[in-house]
Amino acid sequence: MHSVKSTHNGHLGRAVALWALTRAALLLFVFQVARFPGQVILHDVSDVYEGWYPVLRAGAFPAHDVTWQYPPGAAAVMVAPGAVPFLGYPQAFFCLALLADAVVTGALLGDARRSGRTAGVWAWVVGVALGGPIVYARYDVMVTAVGVLALLLLRRRPAVAGVLAGVGALLKVWPVLLLIGVPRGRPARRAWLSAGATVAAGAALFAATMPGAFSFLASQRDRGTEVESLGAMVFHVGRHFGWRGRSEMHYGSVEFLGPYVRLVSAAALGLSVLAFCWLVWWRLRARTYRPSTPYDAAFAALLLFTTTSRVISPQYMVWLVGAGALCVTLGGTVQRLPVLLTLAATFCTTLEFPVFFSQVTAGDVWGVLLLGLRNGLLVAASLIACRRLWTATVPARGARTRDRTPAADAAPVLTPP
Repeated sequence: MHSVKSTHNGHLGRAVALWALTRAALLLFVFQVARFPGQVILHDVSDVYEGWYPVLRAGAFPAHDVTWQYPPGAAAVMVAPGAVPFLGYPQAFFCLALLADAVVTGALLGDARRSGRTAGVWAWVVGVALGGPIVYARYDVMVTAVGVLALLLLRRRPAVAGVLAGVGALLKVWPVLLLIGVPRGRPARRAWLSAGATVAAGAALFAATMPGAFSFLASQRDRGTEVESLGAMVFHVGRHFGWRGRSEMHYGSVEFLGPYVRLVSAAALGLSVLAFCWLVWWRLRARTYRPSTPYDAAFAALLLFTTTSRVISPQYMVWLVGAGALCVTLGGTVQRLPVLLTLAATFCTTLEFPVFFSQVTAGDVWGVLLLGLRNGLLVAASLIACRRLWTATVPARGARTRDRTPAADAAPVLTPP
């Protein structure tokens, strides 16, 4: 017993050491002590976020800026660096991103000490490192921290988890998807009602106190097909066969403009709607709930909406890393392979942006192949994750609800009322 505990503590100690080493490297890059190869990644913080800061602090949203595409709760994150003394806005923002990363790491370490499983800690530590400095140069890591805490609390305090998911939705919408796998009955009612009440109260407060709280909806509606998205592959390949269009900065990111772009953008939205319909159908059909099911379902939902998005920005990968890390904290998860595929896709994402982004936007063969590999990994992970989630939770036709997990991965089954 003592030997097993020592080995476990040794694994956690090595994970903490790797965290410290890799995060020091990320800070060196974002503080520009060392230069990360490829495109400059600090523009959003030093120009965009800092440019919004005085407007938000004055009590209004930058409603006339088409790059403001975030729910009203994002204002809290944008003004938070102003509360950090002795640092300029960008430096304070990077320190807050490090703090959010540390919160997730600490939460996973605490869970690992209780469960004896260290895979979740390693997935997070390695995944963020593979994501590169972009993780600290966007505010998505702060939102991910809220989402991870919500999922960790879901088992014991569903109402509190719902509040956190609602806060996350006010920050960037997607955390509400984390509740898709809550077991039916009282836990689901508590989680969804508290999430809905939090979103409603927060939205009403912002609408009453800050003009332009919902201006982000128009900017999101008008966005097109970003050059890194799955739909963009049509135009990357099409340029080699005579498609007459261009890629340029549009609505805050590099998008394709030209013939058929609206059609592809509409198709992407259609895929997202189909993904949502599948999740609802799964929810209605699911009968076998294991402790890992809420995590597995949340991860599958995030994969679907990330992969079908018109905009697969590099920082989105940290959402998947966080949800994937939670999946592998439990031995009964069915998402190990999709999590590994997501980690590989995260590394490919760092290669395509910022390292080889000029080749991607120019449509060079190397850039297109790299982007195709990343998007292919996301598609494969999405399909496998959904298939495994369905197989693990939906009984076969005519079969009685029962645990069909192999003995090696056996876990308690929660059959909802």
